[in-house]
Amino acid sequence: MAFDYDLFVIGGGSGGVRAARIAASEGGATVALAEESRMGGTCVIRGCVPKKLMVFASGYPDAVEDARAYGWDASIGGFDWPAFRGKLDRELDRLEAAYRSGLTSAGVEIFDERATVADAHTVALASGRKVTAKHILIATGGRPFVPDFPGCELAMSSDDVFQLESLPTSILVVGGGYIASEFACILHGLGVEVCQFYRGAQILRGFDDEARGHVASAMIDRGIHIKCGTDVIRLEKTERGVRAVTTDGSDQEFGAVLYATGRRPNTRGLGLEALGIELGRHGQIPVDGWSQTSVPSIYAVGDVTDRINLTPVAIREGHAFADTVFKGEPRQADHELVASAVFTQPELGSVGLSEEAAREQEPIEVYAAAFRPMQSLFAGRPDRVLMKLIVSQASRKVLGCHIVAPNAGEMIQLAAIAVKMGATKEDFDRTVAVHPTMAEELVTLRKPIRTA
Repeated sequence: MAFDYDLFVIGGGSGGVRAARIAASEGGATVALAEESRMGGTCVIRGCVPKKLMVFASGYPDAVEDARAYGWDASIGGFDWPAFRGKLDRELDRLEAAYRSGLTSAGVEIFDERATVADAHTVALASGRKVTAKHILIATGGRPFVPDFPGCELAMSSDDVFQLESLPTSILVVGGGYIASEFACILHGLGVEVCQFYRGAQILRGFDDEARGHVASAMIDRGIHIKCGTDVIRLEKTERGVRAVTTDGSDQEFGAVLYATGRRPNTRGLGLEALGIELGRHGQIPVDGWSQTSVPSIYAVGDVTDRINLTPVAIREGHAFADTVFKGEPRQADHELVASAVFTQPELGSVGLSEEAAREQEPIEVYAAAFRPMQSLFAGRPDRVLMKLIVSQASRKVLGCHIVAPNAGEMIQLAAIAVKMGATKEDFDRTVAVHPTMAEELVTLRKPIRTA
């Protein structure tokens, strides 16, 4: 059977774009890609990139305060959100154009419309056209999840933050994950009064308990009101904003309410169930190590599979798929020891096992140090950083590394190389410290603070 394309990709995010480009430029495949929104997907348009630029913007008040402490005659005025947003929009336009250029240069045909799966080799476009492909790759990513409750239509999602016409004077952030915690810090840094509700016992579930407790304490010290064990019963519209009625019996009015209570795989209406692909509980597409579904011609990569929902992982999965199917180089994406960073203030960087997970696996030693870093200490701020290593008693391998500090994301990237290579605690000890730095603590931790 002759197909219109060797590969049809549904979704123009990081994973889909990488797969399409590699299959076309290096694999010699005829490739088409459909994207119903903007090219670049969640990371480029509604996630990592604009969020990190907002992180940078939100950090300047602290920088100016430190500058005064260091002797500079420095001051800062109000934050001009419209000016920032205009420049942000232009930057996202530039990045989207770069993604498009990369695809067209590789020979990929682009369809700016929604696409669904009609059968194992047929894609139906919103225009009514149907095309065939030997292989179909689903890379439609995820979407924000807002639970259904009275007044839920009054809440905005993380996608909506970037489209605000103006910043509210106060906001309730509901959720305890990294997206909620990051936006709580960002908006606080931009001058918004922030309250964060989370129904669990502590924010940043899934990360090392000591590290996430350190982040929460720092956020509270900065003036963010965190209320754990609290959830919203209903939201009510008021003249000045939104009133939240909560499970602890209180109610409070805010200028706006942001729900960051997780994301769901974006699989609604794709037509996969009709092909016999049984979706997971949250709509995720089950795949094997080769990113292949139960229908041999259909693959899926990225957040839509709900494996590890990080942009670099989606890119690795898309590249491995293209190498395997179109270049004759069988390769699976490696999901072991993937580092991550939470861009709160301070940041949290993590790779490997938490202390809690490690001690359930085997006997461990815990090395940690919490201290006031030189820069903020001199400036008179009470900030504290945390450096923590989890070590196997038997093999001496470093099983986990957790850093809470300014620029922890940059530090954990480098530490992840050593942990990925199987470095032992003694390898860390043999490494000469770079002084004076915060990160030198990682190689000067001599005695365990506890064993388990």
